[in-house]
Amino acid sequence: MSNDTLVDVSPSRKKGIALVLTGAALWGVSGTAAQYLFQRQGFSPEWLTVIRLLLSGVILLGIAYKKERTQVFGIWKTNKDALQIILFAILGMLAVQYTYFAAIEHGNAATATVLQYLAPALITCYLAIRSKRFPTITVSAAVIIAILGTFLLVTGGSIHTLSISGWAVFWGVTSAFALAFYTLQPYELLSRWGSMIVVGWGMLIGGICFSIVHPPWAFEGNWTLPSFSAVLFIIVFGTIIAFYFYLESTKYITASEVSLFASVEPLSATVISVIWLNVTFGFAEWLGTLCIISTITILSIAKSK
Repeated sequence: MSNDTLVDVSPSRKKGIALVLTGAALWGVSGTAAQYLFQRQGFSPEWLTVIRLLLSGVILLGIAYKKERTQVFGIWKTNKDALQIILFAILGMLAVQYTYFAAIEHGNAATATVLQYLAPALITCYLAIRSKRFPTITVSAAVIIAILGTFLLVTGGSIHTLSISGWAVFWGVTSAFALAFYTLQPYELLSRWGSMIVVGWGMLIGGICFSIVHPPWAFEGNWTLPSFSAVLFIIVFGTIIAFYFYLESTKYITASEVSLFASVEPLSATVISVIWLNVTFGFAEWLGTLCIISTITILSIAKSK
């Protein structure tokens, strides 16, 4: 990383950093709010996923329609863009939403969020394979540290037991693959149509597709003022604002920097889970979290160089 990059404090870069930090922190808090709904109010991850996608998609596209009326439906004019947005909606947006919520339901928001942040290591491995370059020593070390962190997080340091359920591990790792796809796949769409249109269509299409599996009216849970507030927070702050900020930040800072600053999400989810929901995090779990987050830093620096 050059000295120019280190001292770059231009307004656009500041805006990018502020966007990704805010979006990532809101994601972390919304994950803890989802855990509260699943484990204390009886909500299902299927219902929360479908209602989150449908409402957020409609709201985002409504905002985009007022700003860029002619652009909202332009994404459907070519077969290539139409196919890409459908793939992004199902394999990216819907997949990352549901797998993350499923991991929270079977475990907790802290471990689900940290496991999801194996995505940068997966992205790095994929890019190395695609470019037919053998990973450098630094990148290889980062991947090994990520694997070590995952081991510590899911076992608590013991090779004989899991500190979380096997399903929590499965859905958490699956969400990492979904996040990797979500990050890489829509690059061309974002450059042509912008974050609001791409994210809005991705959410709406994902929600419509998932409605076939779980209709939005098939509700389970207890409606109280706290549960209503949690759902509202997840939809408005943890979805619309968070997803838009995250993708919008890629316009102002590099992808490696986005991955680096987004590491505030697992930290916020872990801290809030421990304080609010009394999630137990021992030394091994904290060490595993540190390993995975440090992987993001190492990979970001390596990519910048």
